[in-house]
Amino acid sequence: MSASRLYQTITAAISELIESGEFPPGTRLPGERDLAERFGVSRVTIREAEIALEAQGWITIKTGSGAYVRPRLDARGALPDVSAFDVTAARAVIEAEAAAIAAQRISDTEIAELAALIGAMAQSDADDHEAEDADQKFHLAIARISGNPVIEHCVQVIWRMRNELPRVRHAYARVCHHDATQRTSEHDSILAALREHDPAAAREAMRSHFERLFESMLEASENEALQEVRRRTQQHRDNFFAATRLHGIAETGNEGTAAAP
Repeated sequence: MSASRLYQTITAAISELIESGEFPPGTRLPGERDLAERFGVSRVTIREAEIALEAQGWITIKTGSGAYVRPRLDARGALPDVSAFDVTAARAVIEAEAAAIAAQRISDTEIAELAALIGAMAQSDADDHEAEDADQKFHLAIARISGNPVIEHCVQVIWRMRNELPRVRHAYARVCHHDATQRTSEHDSILAALREHDPAAAREAMRSHFERLFESMLEASENEALQEVRRRTQQHRDNFFAATRLHGIAETGNEGTAAAP
């Protein structure tokens, strides 16, 4: 059985155990070693299965603590397996329209709320977690201000994908850590359009924000792929020279043996 097929089989087996009640919501799954012994697979396969289970909404992985079973969701509550590019493209459409609608409804109190969140993002002593929390609250507030509960729900689900799907979360983490200043400037532009009650400007500012983010993700993916190619190339080079050096040593040793009386 292929490695990819094997982890999928283990994913299905563990999800069935969760569904059967053997691992109730809120409980910690057995450790990787115990699960590996139970299913007769490697710990790497268990790790891959747990990543898939987290993406599907079955568990939450807490670094240094373990994997915990989440409260059960029906099929409508499960998150789809999507990429960061899919999420960002959807945000560019939905959140841009949310901003356009919000521009027509926003109050002075809500403008002050958004300004405070931008201030929290821009604080030099704020860590990544605090800045991301302020960023999320900013976008969810705009969805709420739009006054459309469907739009607000859609944005909430999109943020779940952004935070809970491992490869989406990883892709965002690669770029958001390095673009704090630019991100703050873009949010300032969105707020300026909202303050002017200009739907077209608000839509364009929000869309521009996601277009820049999308391009940053593409660049990060390209750089990561290039680094991987270079790593493999260097590994092939090292293997080649290691093999040829061993061959040369062997030949020298044979010649010395033949010359001995």
